[in-house]
Amino acid sequence: MPRFPLRSSLPFIILLFASLLAACRSPQLNSSIKISITADGQTQEVTVEPGATVTQALESAGIELGSLDKTEPPLYTVISDGDSITLTRVEEVFETAESVIPFERQIVRNETLPEGETRLVQAGVNGLEEVTYRRILEDKVEISKNVVKSVVVKEALPEIVMVGAQASFVPLNVPGTLAYLAGGNAWIMEGSTANRRVIVSTGDLDGRIFTLSPNGEYLVFTRKSSKPADEEINTLWAVRTRNLEPKLISLQARNVVHFAAWIPGTNSVAYSTVEPRSTAPGWQANNDLYRVSITNSGSPRKLLGSGSGGVYGWWGMSFAFAPDGRLAYARPDGIGLVDQDGGYLKPLLDITPLNTHSDWAWIPPIVWGADGNSLYFVSHAPAPAPISGEESPYFDLSALSFKNESAVTLVNSAGMFSYPSISPVTYIGREAAFQVAFLQSIFIDQSDSSRYRLIAMDRDGSNSRALFPPADKNGIEPQTPAWAPGQVEGQTGSFIAVTYQGNLWLVDSGSGNTYQVTGDGLISRIDWK
Repeated sequence: MPRFPLRSSLPFIILLFASLLAACRSPQLNSSIKISITADGQTQEVTVEPGATVTQALESAGIELGSLDKTEPPLYTVISDGDSITLTRVEEVFETAESVIPFERQIVRNETLPEGETRLVQAGVNGLEEVTYRRILEDKVEISKNVVKSVVVKEALPEIVMVGAQASFVPLNVPGTLAYLAGGNAWIMEGSTANRRVIVSTGDLDGRIFTLSPNGEYLVFTRKSSKPADEEINTLWAVRTRNLEPKLISLQARNVVHFAAWIPGTNSVAYSTVEPRSTAPGWQANNDLYRVSITNSGSPRKLLGSGSGGVYGWWGMSFAFAPDGRLAYARPDGIGLVDQDGGYLKPLLDITPLNTHSDWAWIPPIVWGADGNSLYFVSHAPAPAPISGEESPYFDLSALSFKNESAVTLVNSAGMFSYPSISPVTYIGREAAFQVAFLQSIFIDQSDSSRYRLIAMDRDGSNSRALFPPADKNGIEPQTPAWAPGQVEGQTGSFIAVTYQGNLWLVDSGSGNTYQVTGDGLISRIDWK
């Protein structure tokens, strides 16, 4: 192998070493990158430092971001040379506008008008609603619009048209004032079943309270509230039946579900309230009692403070006035008297509460005897083992005497909705006598869903007789029968008014003769004074 002198190879080694150093050195990075930004209708080129994010790029371009603005790609993205950024301006705009609420048209059948004839009872008026919208705009273009709030500024008033539906029922003479609720309106009959007129035509009566004063001069009733049900259920009103153009009287009370009645011998009404709830049954009972005057202005006066109401007290309790003004109460676990001066309850009799296994509770129906010496009520009867007392399906009609302070059962297995009703007093010599009408369940062990038959008996439970409907017809729905305030010449007994299949029927308690009075099928509540 030839040998080379060291001196001649040195330049070559130096050159080779320099080349290796150059090959190992890192490449030189660019000092900036270029991108494009499209915003506010313009596109511009921007130079930024390598590794910058979209947010930094926008800041370099002097573009301010709104809180709702969005970009593509997102703000946190690291951009590269030649990338494009698009900025979308997002705006949230709230606008308020007024909207018309069209009125509804209600048809009320009226048997006092010839068939086919129509009459405008109330002209319809549109309502007004204030609606607030939330609009979302992207680069000035609307992409969504939603309602966020609506407030009713003016309620719509329904148009009520009366349509003739004259029936061929023979007119009957009737004593006193017979009031009935049909299609959300209140009507009365006076003197004859042919003499009918509407006294409340608002179309919003809910039927929870519908009761005449003892002399029939005033009707007290509840109207549906225009507010959501979990804020207000209804409101309490009165109207004078004698006026040809009756004016409604607000009683400054609301959320009256179970009880309101005239206080005997006064110009005042007593009522109990509940608190609305969004959950079933829709309220929490206050188990209270207030008094308000019809004729004198002033705030309601509390007679009984709010209470628990005992077992199932969330459902509520009911009350009943004696002819002399004494007050009885009924709640799911018992009945008793109310000390109206002291504002407390005086229990008289415990009743086994019914476990309905549902969102309602049973309150024992109660009514005073016409002489004020007895209290008629429905009691929860025991059942054979192994059925527990709270689940017994049996209910008796009983009476509590204040003369001898004893309770007796008058009718076995009458049904939970027997609703006893007392006739006016008649005198046999010096002795006061009266009768009791009540409902008898057709299926005694299913009285919660059974239909019923109207029964009348003497005050002591004797002389019981089935009156209506006949055994071969369907029974009537649970309701409180209404006795006529007096007899009509030629009758063997007093009339009892009931509703059957949505119509008004009168039953002679003596002869048992029955008379259909209406045929429009709209009647839901009645009272007779």
